[in-house]
Amino acid sequence: MSEPLVTYLPFKAGLPPMGTYLRSLLKRRAFISEFARSELRNQNYGSVFGQLWLVLNPLLLSAVYFLLIYVIGGSSDSTRFAHLTASLFLFYLVANSLTGGVKAITSGQRLILNTSFPRIMLPLSAVVIAFLKFLPTLVVAFVIHAVVGLSYSWQMLWAIPILTIALLLATGLAILFSCINVYFRDISSILPYLTRSLLYLSPILYEASSVSDSIKQFQIVNPIFYLLDSWSRVMVHAQAPELFSLVHAFSFAFMIFVIGTYFFLSRERDFAVRL
Repeated sequence: MSEPLVTYLPFKAGLPPMGTYLRSLLKRRAFISEFARSELRNQNYGSVFGQLWLVLNPLLLSAVYFLLIYVIGGSSDSTRFAHLTASLFLFYLVANSLTGGVKAITSGQRLILNTSFPRIMLPLSAVVIAFLKFLPTLVVAFVIHAVVGLSYSWQMLWAIPILTIALLLATGLAILFSCINVYFRDISSILPYLTRSLLYLSPILYEASSVSDSIKQFQIVNPIFYLLDSWSRVMVHAQAPELFSLVHAFSFAFMIFVIGTYFFLSRERDFAVRL
């Protein structure tokens, strides 16, 4: 059987035939998984020490932040450490997806120029990599929860929809910024400052309830503020999240995903010229 003929037309902004595109993407889901695993192996995460570092890196970082909070505030407790670690782990799921996705297209230049495939597979692989890095830290979060003697309840099952929203947000950000980076390469240099700003402006080093009234009105523009607050309520305090927080987090995640996906798919055929 002869190989299928691929015709390349001049670029024109607009969505490709979505039915054909989605079927092509689904056929390559095994490739996305294997590509993500190969990238992890290249980063030495296939070894015992590499996998151990997946846990030690955010754990040591949370310990440093906890010490900083103790030095500045003069006091702290085990509940606050559990909040810090659990929130930091989820934050890094989103941040790693973003930092991995931003260069997904530009670093895959040879693959894009020589192979016909849905380009959105590359930022999706970055999200899979971030999720695989997140899974060991989730186990650590439960261990810390047990060690510090926090309570358990069925309300903790809310972690599943919250994690789903976080993955939707992470996917949207990875897709959006991978496309932006094709046209504005400096965005990858600005990104570390953006993620660090989100870290300090989100309820990680502090709980949402401790935010002063004078700045509460600004937290609504932070796409991950209520997401992390809901995660802390569920994972640390074993309480159900507030409905407003879930709606806010999902609305931001869905909006970013739709905008990012549309922008990416409408410009995908221009990538080969820009790289």
